[in-house]
Amino acid sequence: MNYLAHSFLSFQKPDIIVGNFMADSMHGNHFDGLPAGIIKGIRLHRKIDSFTDTHLVYLSSKHRFRQEFDKYSGVLMDIIYDHFLAKNFERYSSVSLQDYANGVYKILKNNFDVLPENAKHFYGYMTERNILYHYSSLEGIETVLTHLSHRIKHRYELQSAIRTLKNEYADIEEEFFAFFNDLLNFCKIQPEITNIQL
Repeated sequence: MNYLAHSFLSFQKPDIIVGNFMADSMHGNHFDGLPAGIIKGIRLHRKIDSFTDTHLVYLSSKHRFRQEFDKYSGVLMDIIYDHFLAKNFERYSSVSLQDYANGVYKILKNNFDVLPENAKHFYGYMTERNILYHYSSLEGIETVLTHLSHRIKHRYELQSAIRTLKNEYADIEEEFFAFFNDLLNFCKIQPEITNIQL
C-alpha cells in the first residue's frame, strides 16, 4: 500500500502516522533516538507490506500489470489501491478526504525534524501537490506515475498503466474492496494499535 493507506491504517495516532510515513526510509532495526510510538509505526508499516505482498487478491490485481511492467507492477498496485481508497474515502471515514489529508500534513510538519532526509524531500513534494487528495482522480495518479517514471529514468513509462486500469477498472476496484477489508481487520488486531479506540 502507499502513503494514504499507510496513514489511514495508523488509526489517527500521530506517532504511528509518522513512523508509517518514514518507514521506507529506514533500513534494518536501528531506531536509536526515535520515540517508541514512531518505532511502532515503522513496524506496523512493515507488517502491512508483508500482509499485502502475500494476499491473493492483491496478487491477482498486480498480475494484470506484471507482463508490461515487471517488477514495477507492485509499485503500480500500491498507488492504484491508494486511488481506490481515496475515491471511496467516505466509505471508510466520516472525515472528508481533504480534511484528512490536511491533518496528516500537519502531523508530519510537527514532526519534520525527526524525518530522514529523503522522507523530508517527499513531504515537500506531497504537500506542494496535495498528493493524498489527488490520489482520488485518475489524473492525479497519472501525474504521480509520470513523476515516478522520471525518477526511474523512463525504464518504464508507468503512466501508461492508466490504460489497463481504465479497461479493467470495475474489476480492480472490487478486488480492492475485498483486499482492504481483510487488511483493515488485520491491522485492528496488531499490538501497535490494539489499545486505540476504533
